[in-house]
Amino acid sequence: MKIVDFLKPGLIIENLTSQNKQDILKEFSQCIEKALGLKADKVFNVLIEREKLGSTGIGEGVAIPHGKLSDIPELVCCFGRSQRGIEFEAIDNKPVYLIFLLLAPENSAGTHLKALAKISKILKDPGFRKQILEAESAEKIYQIIKEEDDKL
Repeated sequence: MKIVDFLKPGLIIENLTSQNKQDILKEFSQCIEKALGLKADKVFNVLIEREKLGSTGIGEGVAIPHGKLSDIPELVCCFGRSQRGIEFEAIDNKPVYLIFLLLAPENSAGTHLKALAKISKILKDPGFRKQILEAESAEKIYQIIKEEDDKL
């Protein structure tokens, strides 16, 4: 499984503008609606419901919000970067700078978990996180993710 199989270049937000979790999830939902036609309010509601179970801010400046939707045929990933950092209720209580959002079809537990594991693994590398933070464009961010993905 490759991240670039479900992360398309049009789903990278180079500079997130929102400052808190709820607004960030809305910003992602609107990006997904624009790129894929999924209703932003439906995407947002799925993500908020998942966050009620516990924050998906996993620490080290990273969050991986995720959820399942009945009306998507395959995994969808959206990536966003914040230069200022976002209050995301992360487990280490630090701001989040890098966010991989993952949506999966409702009946895809195995695939969904494999994708989450792959994203988590790629984000453990501090050098990778630094490269993403310093990338000058969405295209460069995609290229860095693809190169790291190919190594694993």
